[in-house]
Amino acid sequence: MSLPNFTDKIFSYLDNQELPENIEAAVILGSGLGGFADQIQNPSTIPYHDIPGMPVSSVEGHAGELIFGSVNDQNVMAFSGRFHHYEGFSFDETATPVYIANYLGSDKLIVSNAAGAINTSFSVGDLMVIESVIRNNLAISPLGNPKHRYQHHQWVPKVRKIAAELGLVTQLGNYMYVTGPNYETKAEIRSFRKMGADAVGMSTATELFEAARLNLKSTAISLITNMSTGVTGEKLDHEEVKAAADARKEDFAKLVTALIEKL
Repeated sequence: MSLPNFTDKIFSYLDNQELPENIEAAVILGSGLGGFADQIQNPSTIPYHDIPGMPVSSVEGHAGELIFGSVNDQNVMAFSGRFHHYEGFSFDETATPVYIANYLGSDKLIVSNAAGAINTSFSVGDLMVIESVIRNNLAISPLGNPKHRYQHHQWVPKVRKIAAELGLVTQLGNYMYVTGPNYETKAEIRSFRKMGADAVGMSTATELFEAARLNLKSTAISLITNMSTGVTGEKLDHEEVKAAADARKEDFAKLVTALIEKL
């Protein structure tokens, strides 16, 4: 499988670090969800800016650290901070955590994000298991790669079953990817709803498609942190995202821990 040239420097640096072997899972932590890192035992942290060739996130709520350690005796790695196309990164760069997870032999990838609800039956604080992605005809993957199928939906029933065994109710839905960084207009949200979108966000899609290309088992969870423009009459802001994440951080950590062990 071909990978972008810039990853060579990243892999060379990581090869010279004392990292855990047999990594069970890699976790990409979305906006406000970095608190899961507190669940990692015996953590070893590498700031992104210390890794040659590594992009560095500029978004509030993204620490910009690669964390290695264990969760219930399972070796894990967590990306506390991701990369968005609207920050000026290429789609290759936004998928950097996927390339690292694949290179280091992770058995599975768990992707999380903060998303706005389009489905009017959703509520702030809901956990939505992403069944499929709507790209709105955007080219979101690196150009020149062979065609491949979007395939992570095959693990969705098991993810929801694991959540139910924990007593956690999850929503099931389609994630609409938009480039951002601005929030969507009321007209766009109405259009997205008619297309079948249940939530909207500015990340995750490229990560899932590149994970599929690399045959890396993956799943994605959206924390509904706000109702999208026009769904309610309230103004959207980043503080709402943080508050929603804080309210569900324990449940989110519980679910991710179970997925590391059982998915």
